[in-house]
Amino acid sequence: MKLLSQTNRIYLAFSLVIYLLTAVAFYQIIRFLIYDEVESRLNVEKRDFEAYVRSHNAWSSSPYFVENKIEVMPVPAQTARPEAFTDTLIRNRYDDELIPFRQLTFYAPIRGVMHRVEIRKSLIQTYRLIEVITITMVLFLGLLLLGTFWFQSRLSGRLWLPFYDTLSRLKRFDLRSSTPLYLQPSAITEFSELNEVMQKMAGKMQQDYRSLKEFTENASHEMQTPLALINARVEQLIQSEQLTKTQTNWIESIYQASRRMSRLNQGLLLLAKIENGQFDDVQHVDLTAELIQRLADMEEVLLHKQIVVKIIPGDAFKVRLPPSLADSLLTNLVSNAIRHNRQKGYIQVRSSGNQLSLSNTGPALTSDPATLFDRFKKEAGSHDSFGLGLAIVKQICDTYHLGLSYHYLQEVHTIYVGLLSPDTNMR
Repeated sequence: MKLLSQTNRIYLAFSLVIYLLTAVAFYQIIRFLIYDEVESRLNVEKRDFEAYVRSHNAWSSSPYFVENKIEVMPVPAQTARPEAFTDTLIRNRYDDELIPFRQLTFYAPIRGVMHRVEIRKSLIQTYRLIEVITITMVLFLGLLLLGTFWFQSRLSGRLWLPFYDTLSRLKRFDLRSSTPLYLQPSAITEFSELNEVMQKMAGKMQQDYRSLKEFTENASHEMQTPLALINARVEQLIQSEQLTKTQTNWIESIYQASRRMSRLNQGLLLLAKIENGQFDDVQHVDLTAELIQRLADMEEVLLHKQIVVKIIPGDAFKVRLPPSLADSLLTNLVSNAIRHNRQKGYIQVRSSGNQLSLSNTGPALTSDPATLFDRFKKEAGSHDSFGLGLAIVKQICDTYHLGLSYHYLQEVHTIYVGLLSPDTNMR
């Protein structure tokens, strides 16, 4: 969820709570004021009643008092209580509806006899007034809330516009480009400081990227040249007839170590180049056809180990990869399947439009399968391996949005390469 949406939700929820509390408080205040006015009028009529009784020393129906507004009845003296205001309902004799009244009950002696006096005043108009005031208040508060929310959304959108502009430019920013990151200056201090920091960071990252790229390129050239020279000279020494058997063994050990160092250097440099995104020639590659071709190229090795290749018919698995990395990915997968296979085993290829799997027979792993694709992780007894082959495969898959997984069941190892989503890799 976007920050602006989250902020608006919190603001809306807070405003609703405040407005509801305000509406309840306003309703109670209006009700209190109206009831206070009604009770004041009832007290006035009480004084009129007492004045009438004092002047006439009696009570009789008087045109001064409206029907159903006052009721006087004799009661025992011991039942007298303090005056009290209550709400009551009285049925209208004309339309047979219950009408709300506010009632004042008090006790007064008339000609020496205690009487209970109930003076009532209709609340129907008062209730209608409260309803009108309440509806009006709710409408105005609702309009105020909607207007404030709309204004807040528009204002927040304008205030956050520099941030979204910065975010958009950061998404389009490419470390490999020589163009520095440029962010529009903002009148808002926080966004202006953020842009300055981001521009400095981007500049430093571009500089570090160029330095690392130059290092890998220089290392690739400068290290391979002396290693190739060492290998060539060692090969000449091995062919010399003047060496003793011991010297020949020593030189052969040096030669093997030099070749291992060369392969290790190539593997590490390849990983660095992949991580730095130095492969730009991305193309559509049919990995299924390429994998079958790699197995055909390894026919002599397969025949030597008596490994049978099984191809399960299916749709071609096509992805977007630099051809050189596709070759490296498949070569490492095939080499791994052959190296860790058993004599008279088999290799099976299964392909679909979204996934490619390569299975091979072989003993169970002695290490944790979760570390299979880590760098320098190799099985015991794999002296010729550096543990970089599957790490290179994983780095290629991660960089080009391909899924990579491993499964083992009944002495069969299977590595799956698939699309993370139908459109992720094909863009």
